[in-house]
Amino acid sequence: MLTLPRITDRPPRPAEPQPRTAGLDVAIAHAFRLLGRDPASAKAQAEEVLKVAPGHPAGRLALGAALLRLGETAEARTVLAALTNSQPNWGEAHYQLGLTLASIRDKGAAASLRRAVALAPGMADAWGSLGDELMLAGDNDAADQAYARQIRASTDDPELVNAAAAMCEGRLDIAERILRRRLMTRPTDVAAIRMLAEIGTRLGEYADAENLLARCLELAPNFTAARHQFAVVLYRQGKVADAAFQVGRLLEADPNNPGYRTLQAAALAQGGDYDRAIEVYETLLAQHPQQPKGWLSYGHALKTAGRQAESIGAYRRAIALAPRFGEAYWSLANLKTVRLSDGDVSDMIARLGEPQLADDDRLHLHYALGKALEDRGLYADSFEHYQQGARIRRAQVPYSADETSALVARSKEIFSREFLAAHAAEPAEDAGPIFVVGLPRSGSTLIEQILSSHSMVEGTMELPEIANIVKALRQDAGDRAAYPALLAGLGADELKGLGARYLADTRIYRKSAKPVFIDKMPNNFLHVGLIRLILPRAKIIDARRHPLATCFSAFKQHFARGQNFSYDLADLGRYYCDYVDLMNHFDAAAPGAIHRVDYEYMVDDLDSEVRRLLDYCDLPFEPACLRFYENSRAVRTASSEQVRQPIFRDGLDHWRNFEPWLEPLKTALAPVLGTNRSQGSGTLHDP
Repeated sequence: MLTLPRITDRPPRPAEPQPRTAGLDVAIAHAFRLLGRDPASAKAQAEEVLKVAPGHPAGRLALGAALLRLGETAEARTVLAALTNSQPNWGEAHYQLGLTLASIRDKGAAASLRRAVALAPGMADAWGSLGDELMLAGDNDAADQAYARQIRASTDDPELVNAAAAMCEGRLDIAERILRRRLMTRPTDVAAIRMLAEIGTRLGEYADAENLLARCLELAPNFTAARHQFAVVLYRQGKVADAAFQVGRLLEADPNNPGYRTLQAAALAQGGDYDRAIEVYETLLAQHPQQPKGWLSYGHALKTAGRQAESIGAYRRAIALAPRFGEAYWSLANLKTVRLSDGDVSDMIARLGEPQLADDDRLHLHYALGKALEDRGLYADSFEHYQQGARIRRAQVPYSADETSALVARSKEIFSREFLAAHAAEPAEDAGPIFVVGLPRSGSTLIEQILSSHSMVEGTMELPEIANIVKALRQDAGDRAAYPALLAGLGADELKGLGARYLADTRIYRKSAKPVFIDKMPNNFLHVGLIRLILPRAKIIDARRHPLATCFSAFKQHFARGQNFSYDLADLGRYYCDYVDLMNHFDAAAPGAIHRVDYEYMVDDLDSEVRRLLDYCDLPFEPACLRFYENSRAVRTASSEQVRQPIFRDGLDHWRNFEPWLEPLKTALAPVLGTNRSQGSGTLHDP
């Protein structure tokens, strides 16, 4: 965030001796008082001081701060750089220099601010400005730490100081206890509420953080830091419209704030408005070109919009700015149709040899090298890199196969044929959405591309709304295991209301007047029963592909979020078996409700399979659906480049190149391997 200097009314005390007289002290204090309301007069006052006492440190600081407020940044930089050279241990001088460098987007801003807080850890404003710089650079974790230090430095209240100290040290449980105890006696303490929300955000408890921040802003509508955090929490939950509204409020007050504009671009992309997102990124990067994570995000938006050559250029720019940036290499590899060069391979191997390389960069480099070596036919080495990347990621994200199996068992128990018939809501919509479910990398993007080529169907993306409804139901019940049995306690009006909520919340993703839209979130197979109850007119398509092809393709894919089951071969196989088991159950409990599309059948006979698909969706045949690769719509998934080409057979059995290393997966998949289509697994060929 670019901010004007936040100077106290008293002149700062330099760290080294300086000449002082009573008259000079009064004059300097007056200069600092003038800064906020009349920087031109503050400049004149500082210049008068320096005429009397040339080189006076406080006078030079006041002059530099005034010049910055007046927009004379080159002059301010000269004055403040000379001051920090002569007063190297004066934190406030480094702070003002950092603000000046930030205002002209000089990459030395963060270093100056780090120096300032190292010299003067109690300077709350300097910590806040450092957090702004780190947030702009995309280093969210470090920014969070800086903001926590800002909170710690900005209060003299011992309780809040202790809570902030615990947060800075990562002792979130202790900080939470302190804050909850404080709020029992001071329920309107907005600083404590915001700090508690920050803990929720770090723990991924976004719903709790959202509620706290909403209360915080109800009490203090002008609490800008809380509003920014509120917008971030809404964005991370996929609440696009609400996040966009909060970002709009922030930009009204500070329209050139790069942190707010970065969040605005991300929210626009999340809502499917890629053209506007690209415009915002382009403006930002023209003004702040030294931000590798900004170039990465820009590249993602370009890729989704189908502008591959430009996306490659953006990813290359990110790598040039940050040669250890593993995610930029993986983004290139993840284009699928791009081959990394020998030079790329050598560079990545060299980076992996650096012991101080961050885990996040390391795992992305492993995945990128896995793809590069796979393209070269070096399958043993390729698998080793995929496996190393998966091991790192598996240690970072929680997943319980037992929990998934238990959810499937509970779903089979509750969603009987009789229950589904008795509890279905009255339709709340004229035309239901189309859900494409299954596992990632199973051909679902191809199905979406085919359907969205129809004149009556709009493709959107993998929407989070069903998951959000489930999360809210679980939260209201206070017990994750209460779902889906809790649905039995909902009346017809409540079920209809959930369907209406889904349609309302997904409206922001609709960009046309087409009557039907697609929700391609694969994990929604776990919630088919809920979908049947709240959206009885919805169409549900099960995208199926050979189990080993599907699972290995998921294993070698690093997903930005979710799909935590995919980083272990045994977990993958068990997840696939649970998925088949649940789909088989619904085939029996609701015959004909789910339409299965086998990827292998689609490749063998596209025309027949497309006609079957359209018939199920009650859509007339249109030849454009066979020319899906001509559809220029935005595609967000890993298959975005592949579905812009005619269908091909080359990848059907590609998993066999890795078969020697897939025994854990084969063992886990034993219950479904070898079954045929009529038995429900949809596997066309035995392995």
